[in-house]
Amino acid sequence: MTWNFLFFFNSILLGVGLAMDAFSVSLANGMNDPSMRRGRATAIAGTFGAFQALMPLAGWILVHTAAEKFEAFRKFIPWIALILLCWIGGKMLAEGIRGRRSDDPDGEESTVTSLGVRVLLVQGIATSIDALSVGFTIADYGWAAALVEALLIALTTFAICMAGVYLGRKFGTLLAWRASILGGVILIAIGIEIFVKGFF
Repeated sequence: MTWNFLFFFNSILLGVGLAMDAFSVSLANGMNDPSMRRGRATAIAGTFGAFQALMPLAGWILVHTAAEKFEAFRKFIPWIALILLCWIGGKMLAEGIRGRRSDDPDGEESTVTSLGVRVLLVQGIATSIDALSVGFTIADYGWAAALVEALLIALTTFAICMAGVYLGRKFGTLLAWRASILGGVILIAIGIEIFVKGFF
């Protein structure tokens, strides 16, 4: 492995590809909370960036230490992502429907599904767990190259997810209670997409 432009370019491209699910979830989070503060937006993007970096590194370590065990675990990855994202998306969807049926005749009362640390960590795991497999693609890298690639993936994911949160906030302001329903649908759709992609 040589340290050249292609290495850095490919690492950023890989980060963009891995960040798409996290971007969609960030979009949903932003729509669900249009008044979200900058600190919370940074925490969301930072969490996704961290997980997108940690998962390929974990995959790299597993390839170098326990490849057979990782292969056995790999088949459960789509199921885990599907269950976690459908659970969170279902909660967000239910909150949006309850907001629509609220006392406000126009259904414009804002409903914000709580995005605590636990929910954010679950989102981070669910959207990054399939990135474990990236550990196989960088198996021939040394530890320094694997670490640099993980950091580039993290920075790329962070930037993309910050954009997702701010876009979501803008749409959330326009969509009112509908944003929570749309956000829930997005999360469930991502779970199904990861599940189908994992099998086919």
